[in-house]
Formats: sequence, structure tokens, C-alpha cells
Amino acid sequence: MAINNINNGLPKTPVDNGKVAQQNQTQQSQQQASAQSAQTAPAPRQDSVSLTQSAQQLNQVQKKGSEAPVNQEKVDRLKKAIQSGDYKVNPEALANKIAKLESEIFGAK
Repeated sequence: MAINNINNGLPKTPVDNGKVAQQNQTQQSQQQASAQSAQTAPAPRQDSVSLTQSAQQLNQVQKKGSEAPVNQEKVDRLKKAIQSGDYKVNPEALANKIAKLESEIFGAK
């Protein structure tokens, strides 16, 4: 009697042990071959980074800035003036200094 039409009531086919052993052997040889090819594969390419000339210049400027001496007394005085609202910015002088700095960094055009 067949349940849910499994095997349609046909008798179970016998297992060919020779064929099963051959399939297992084929799988093992394929696994060994892939393991050997993985061992002989070239080393993976390493990543590398290169910085543009502008980035290198910026890095040098940052290093120089971190090595520069700091006048802590002046910094404290400016902090107090800013916090109290007494510090006034001269926009023309600031613009001139920014323009001068840019021409020093990037060259006059």
C-alpha cells in the first residue's frame, strides 16, 4: 500500500554499494584537488594608499602646527574676552590675513 503516492507503490530499488563508493571517492578527490589549489594559489594582493601632494602638504602643516609653541597666557586672555563679549572681530583685517595665508599656501595667482 502506498501512502501519499510515495514511490507510487513500487518496490524500493536496491542500493548499488559500488556506485556509492565510487561517488564518495570522486567527492574526496575533488576536495583534495581544491585544497591543493588553495595552497598553491598566489598570496592575496595587499591594499595600498597613496596621498595626493595637497594631502601631504596638509599633513606637514598639521605637524608643524602641533609642534608650534603656545602662548597660554594670550589664549586665556582671548577666551575671557570672547566669553564676556568684549572681543570684537575686524572683518577687513581677518579677510586680509586669510588671503595672505592662502597665497602663502597655494601660491599667488
